[in-house]
Amino acid sequence: MERDDFLTAFADATSFAANRFHPLVWILGSPEIADDVYIGAFSVVNATGSTITIGKSCDIAPFVAINVADSHRRCLELADEIDRRPIVLEERVFVGSHSVIKGGATIGHHSVVAAGTVVDGVAIPPFSLVAGNPMTVRAGYYRDRWDDRHAAAH
Repeated sequence: MERDDFLTAFADATSFAANRFHPLVWILGSPEIADDVYIGAFSVVNATGSTITIGKSCDIAPFVAINVADSHRRCLELADEIDRRPIVLEERVFVGSHSVIKGGATIGHHSVVAAGTVVDGVAIPPFSLVAGNPMTVRAGYYRDRWDDRHAAAH
């Protein structure tokens, strides 16, 4: 079987629609994903019922969940609807493997989400390092390094 035939058959047999990243990246809804973005295998980008914006030159490792939906309150009969909130990854955000980005999160440009981090639905400033569960944010962690490198180039 040729590669394209396999990918078509795979998409038909699963709910994994064909995408430009990898056959095992699951994209739901209509996220806005800029150019020069990498999304690793076994990741899910779920924009169903809200919006996800991923800026240019982002690098999303395998096994990452970016999900606008939180259904736990509905499951427990504490709410009638699934809570859905938008997510924004600005330009040049790195997201480490096995991380979760929850609805309501905005991650500022040139930031790093360390592997295994659960990102809450808050605004994170540019050049930050986000790590852990519960997450900690080291705002501006990469700013001086970026300034030094780019000052030397001019």
